[in-house]
Amino acid sequence: MPKTEVILTHNIVGLGAESDHVKVAAGYARNFLFPQGLAIPVTHANKRRLESLRQRRAEREAHEYNTMSELSKGITKLTCLVKVKTGDDGKVFGSVTSGTIADELKHQFDISLDKKKIHLDHPIKTLGEHEVELRLHAEVKATLKVKVESTTPLPAPVEEKPAPAGAEKAAGARTEKRGRRPEGARPEAAAAAPAAEAKPAKGRRPDKAAK
Repeated sequence: MPKTEVILTHNIVGLGAESDHVKVAAGYARNFLFPQGLAIPVTHANKRRLESLRQRRAEREAHEYNTMSELSKGITKLTCLVKVKTGDDGKVFGSVTSGTIADELKHQFDISLDKKKIHLDHPIKTLGEHEVELRLHAEVKATLKVKVESTTPLPAPVEEKPAPAGAEKAAGARTEKRGRRPEGARPEAAAAAPAAEAKPAKGRRPDKAAK
C-alpha cells in the first residue's frame, strides 16, 4: 500500500503531535486525516505553518501538564471504593480492572480519566485496600487508594440460646436441697432420744421399792 508524508495539525495518540512529519497510508490520509483537519500535505506553503503548529503544541502540552499536576495533588487524597461480589469464603468473583476504576472515579468524584492512565500490573482479585499507580502525564505520576469491599452479606454467627429462667431456678433449688442440712433434728430422732434415756442398762436390776 503506498504511503504519503503528512504534517499533523493535532495530537493523535499513537501517531504523533502537532508539527510532526509522519508517513501514513495514502488512503488513511485522504479519507480520514485530511477531511477531519487532523493533518495537511507536506508542501512548501504548509511548511510555513510549522512554527504556529509548534507553538500550539507547546501551549497544549503546558496546559495538560498543569491540569494533571493539579489533579495528582487532589487524587492522592481520595479513596476510590469498589464493591464486588464474593463467595462465603471471601473470594472475589471476577476482578477489578483499570476500566472499573475509571468508571468509579467518574461516578464517585466526577473525574474523567482515560483507563490507559491507570496502571495495574494485574487485575485486583482480593478485598481490602490497594495502591494503584496513575500515569497522568509523561512527567506526572500519582497514587490512588482503591478500597475493594464485598456486597455479599457475611453469614450470621451462631449464638447459643440461654437456658430458660425457670430451668435455672429449678436447677439451683435442687442443688441447694442436696447440699443443705436441716437445722432441726428429725422428729423420729427427737422422739427416740427420751426413750433411750429411760430404758435401763442391761444386767442391772431395778431397786426394790421400800416396804
